[in-house]
Amino acid sequence: MMISRTAPRSLKTRGATAAALLGAAALLLTACSGTASVSDTSWGKLDTRGEASMTFTADGAAHGSDGCNIVNGKWTEEKGTVKLGQLASTMMFCEGVDTWLTGAATAVAEGDTLTFSDEAGKEIGSLKKTEFTAPK
Repeated sequence: MMISRTAPRSLKTRGATAAALLGAAALLLTACSGTASVSDTSWGKLDTRGEASMTFTADGAAHGSDGCNIVNGKWTEEKGTVKLGQLASTMMFCEGVDTWLTGAATAVAEGDTLTFSDEAGKEIGSLKKTEFTAPK
């Protein structure tokens, strides 16, 4: 009588399989995290008078408009929340334009919407994602 045995898999094969499974799990978890970096993204209607917009570049700079005034500053991102440094702005008066963007302290991206909040954590406005346009 002959007994058939399956040869045990080598440790090298087991290690490669385990590494592949761990890599796939890491990719799946990253894809499901729900928040993406705002680095090199643009939001709102760029160059449209009366409409707010903001662009975040990979070097940590934020450039935009509150619909009337030019807005510039710095940004960092921590655990899915964008933290805006002090925003500098021109001070033109534009009748009928809501300049809420200059009061933004933080922002959170969910899908194609970036929602801004003031220093107290109150939501003050949101912008829709647009095609990235590097500042000039």
